[in-house]
Amino acid sequence: MKLNQVLSIVNQVEKSKFISCLDRLCSDAAKNNKKLAKTIDNIDGQIKNASGSEITQLFNTVRDFFKESVKEQILMSSAQLNLLINLLSRDGNCVARISWIETLYAKEWKELSKLSKDLQNCIKQGSPESTFDRNKALKIYHACMSEAYFNDQKNNRDAKVTDDERSILNILANELELTTDECAAIEHLVDVIPETGVLDALNNLRDMGLVFVSKKRQEVFVPDEIVTLLNELQGKDLADKYILRILRTLTDAELSNALKAHGRKIRGISRAEKIQTIIHSGISGSKLLSDDIHNPEDTQNQRKERLKQLITDLEIDTDKLGTTLDERIGLIINSLSGATEKEFDCLSVSGFKQLLKTLEDHFPSMQAVLKEAFELEPTEIIDTEKLRSLSITPHDILYLLSNDEVKEVRDSMGLSKRGNPRFAILESFANATDKLIENYDLLARRDVNGLKDAGVEVIEADLGIKFEEVTKAILEVLELNIDEDLRKDLNTTKDKADIVISLSDNDIIIGEAKTCKNGDFAKYSTTSRQVKAYVNRAENQGKRVAQVLIIAPSFSDDFIESAEMDTEVNISLLEAHGLKLILDAFKSKRNPSFAPKLLTKGGLLKAELIAKNI
Repeated sequence: MKLNQVLSIVNQVEKSKFISCLDRLCSDAAKNNKKLAKTIDNIDGQIKNASGSEITQLFNTVRDFFKESVKEQILMSSAQLNLLINLLSRDGNCVARISWIETLYAKEWKELSKLSKDLQNCIKQGSPESTFDRNKALKIYHACMSEAYFNDQKNNRDAKVTDDERSILNILANELELTTDECAAIEHLVDVIPETGVLDALNNLRDMGLVFVSKKRQEVFVPDEIVTLLNELQGKDLADKYILRILRTLTDAELSNALKAHGRKIRGISRAEKIQTIIHSGISGSKLLSDDIHNPEDTQNQRKERLKQLITDLEIDTDKLGTTLDERIGLIINSLSGATEKEFDCLSVSGFKQLLKTLEDHFPSMQAVLKEAFELEPTEIIDTEKLRSLSITPHDILYLLSNDEVKEVRDSMGLSKRGNPRFAILESFANATDKLIENYDLLARRDVNGLKDAGVEVIEADLGIKFEEVTKAILEVLELNIDEDLRKDLNTTKDKADIVISLSDNDIIIGEAKTCKNGDFAKYSTTSRQVKAYVNRAENQGKRVAQVLIIAPSFSDDFIESAEMDTEVNISLLEAHGLKLILDAFKSKRNPSFAPKLLTKGGLLKAELIAKNI
């Protein structure tokens, strides 16, 4: 969930710590940064009065200062905070109930303690003096960690690992080829992490401006921008879900190479176990791609050629492959880490929902797979809105399935066996949405036979939902901000708006998508009661409803007149074929620009004129 979205959910008190941290950094940085000083002046120098988008802009401006400040505070804090940071920055944990975070922490603590005991036994076993093996590497790192931690006590200071010492230990771990989880477990032997006190640790992170804690919801929010920053501080160049994509693409021999490079067992270990072991080990993406997956005798050219094939297998779109190994590694890492927005855009809201439903039909355990992979609560129902809030894309879901499972889905859908099966599945759902958009007017008029003739199979009971979903898809193409998170917050079991378009932090358009089988849409009294209930609920939550937009196949004269004369709400009417006309005009332009204010004129909108103004 983006920072701007989190700021719109939490109240002023709950975001006060973050704003205080930002205010302090802005004051210090503005003294030597004219651009930042001007930005602050534009909001009258009062960050606490700034909008969510302005606060996000300020954060991006002082991000480097924020990162340095957080780094210093974490180094001065306990090892417990580092364990919690590692937990909160993992895929799927950026929005979670406090009680669930406590559960995950307890599980993580037990696993870390178990690994610590195993490594302690390895250290005690030792190695022959003439050999250098994993046990000796563990012993050396343990000795250095102990010295780094306890040497402060010689000078009558609190024991801790300083920034300089941490940098040296990181280099040592890399040269000894120890994984992140092994380093954390050895540190746990030296500086034992408390098993309890998670709430206090969360409050410490909140005071640093790293998390938002909602008392009303009893939830913790970590914005995507903060997650990225925390990963950088931990030395993670790729999130686990992207490491998984790379591993799914590798051969069994390459997976074994990665395990051997870090002294892990490979005999009798299944492919699935190999993948999970590598992910949980915390091996960096760059290390994996530069050394671990290759045979020791492979030349630089052989390694570069392997990465070239990997770029093709991952279908990374690039103009230049890079001439060096490091350039190709950088290309893969940068492409994957910046893929989220693009991947959400590849499927409409409707397409994403249909993909998830199809996968659940093929794999009844899909919900359990998602919960296990992304550490979600067992009782939680996972839908596409929840996945979007966790920044889990359609690509992420498909890569949870093994290569054989994905091919099974592809074959059952009757898709071509050429190319990457995951991308073939995604393309099929994108095409299905395109077909519905092409036949948008038939969908609006509930013309089942016309849709069948056009090659679109939709059962009559689903026509209303499909029309709503395709309407959202069209508005998304027009680059309007369809705010599913806000819609979910505004809706109740009784009042459920179809569409919410965010114009700014507080200004919105509420949309209703209405199908009609015979004649013009004429139910004004029922529709007006609905939209007025939505408007009242939105205004009670501090939102300003700039317009209500009703989309239908066509409207009766009485409906149009009633809408124009209504003094309680501002209502715009748009016919379905008119919205399709606007979409076609938008797509035909080289540099199209659609202003939301074109939908706020009131009364029956003239689609032809709007299309000309794009």
